[in-house]
Amino acid sequence: MDKYKKLVELVRNLETDYRKFFEQENREAGVRVRKQLQSIRALAKAIRCDIQETKQDFAPKIVHQPKQ
Repeated sequence: MDKYKKLVELVRNLETDYRKFFEQENREAGVRVRKQLQSIRALAKAIRCDIQETKQDFAPKIVHQPKQ
């Protein structure tokens, strides 16, 4: 859950620079947004890997065969 909170925090911190870039045409803010998005991407990838590992630890689902 810590990674999720960190992800939410990164997205919230992105808003100010995002607005500066698109509303005020501040080029430096655009560089910061791209850098922050790269951090978000890396964290999202780590979360995906955690989910995949955890999913493998779950008990297998029982699949019912259709009656013929």
